[in-house]
Amino acid sequence: MTSLASRSGTAPAPASAPGGAAASPAAPRRAVAALLLYAGVRALGVVVLALWGLADGKGPLRLLSARWDSLWYARIAEDGYGYTLHLAGGKVHSDMAFFPLLPWLERGLSAVLPLSAGEAGLVVSAVAGLFAAWGIFAVGERLHGRRAGLALVGLWAALPVGIVASMAYSEALFTALAAWSAYCVLTGRWVGAGSLAALAGLTRPVGAAVVAAVWITAAVTLLRRHRRGERGAPPLRLLLGVLLAPLGWLAYFAWVGVRTGSVTGYLDVQGGWGNGFDGGLAFGSFVGERLAGPAWPAGIALLAGVALVVWLYVAGARRGQPLPLLVFSGTVLLLALTAKGYFGSKPRLMMPAFPLLLPPAVALARLRTVRAAAVLTTVALASAVYGAFWLHGSGPP
Repeated sequence: MTSLASRSGTAPAPASAPGGAAASPAAPRRAVAALLLYAGVRALGVVVLALWGLADGKGPLRLLSARWDSLWYARIAEDGYGYTLHLAGGKVHSDMAFFPLLPWLERGLSAVLPLSAGEAGLVVSAVAGLFAAWGIFAVGERLHGRRAGLALVGLWAALPVGIVASMAYSEALFTALAAWSAYCVLTGRWVGAGSLAALAGLTRPVGAAVVAAVWITAAVTLLRRHRRGERGAPPLRLLLGVLLAPLGWLAYFAWVGVRTGSVTGYLDVQGGWGNGFDGGLAFGSFVGERLAGPAWPAGIALLAGVALVVWLYVAGARRGQPLPLLVFSGTVLLLALTAKGYFGSKPRLMMPAFPLLLPPAVALARLRTVRAAAVLTTVALASAVYGAFWLHGSGPP
């Protein structure tokens, strides 16, 4: 049985990780292969997108930086908050649904470089994606060795919705902050974990998942100290990390509340978009309608997808995945599966939950190098084709 110390993720690191890895998997030189792997997979996705666009008459730059959510982020970067779109049927789309960190970065970058806000968003996503890959590799190598860390990065880069990491969206930025916050928790760097959680809370609503990972792991760590009979005040750095973690998320909720004149302002804004939380009833109804109609294969595929992510989560828990990773990925899944709204976005909403990929990454790492490379190449090609098909569709990812 996994000990409470290892499950909390704050136990001292061994002198070397499994597989002979050095004790500092966050060292930049150790991550070079992971960064090259990530960049190669994402470059493949963009190339396939561009080739597809030759036949469809759509350039990759517009698809990646000037459609759907990327337009909202760019408008905020250029003009600030305050844009509202009134639609038929009573829906009210306010730009306050979008958290501010990505638009802030877009504005700052476009102010110093000859880039539009959308183009600046692509640069932010490209750089953030590399930092996300580095953080994911650091987590994977710390837990299961270098090969597993590389496999984890490859699988995350080649997710079916992986093309989003190459768009002017906030997923790459959020995943980078979440991965490094998780790594800081795993290594006992509480101030770093809390600071990164605060930034994640300024990036997406699901920043609450990063806060939960910091808070719950800190609570378990303090409980363990109590059970060991340790006396004295809790570590100051741990307390500071706990205090820092929710500040970004709470600050934006409070700002929207003041702006709208309502304590529930942000929830009201999301409601105007048709979003909210209903325990999964709307999603269940959506799946049921497809199962009962001519689109029943799509319904079965949706059920299979949900079953897969739940199985991956349970598999990670059974194999002793550290508590901060379980809390983070579990909260991301819970928020994604219990939310109503545009159901085509659910795979994208679950994309930051990289710890779900640890079980298949470990299995892939056990294969011979040639076989592992063949598997990753096949998955990356499938992801590239699916991403091109997805972005040439009619609905937002």
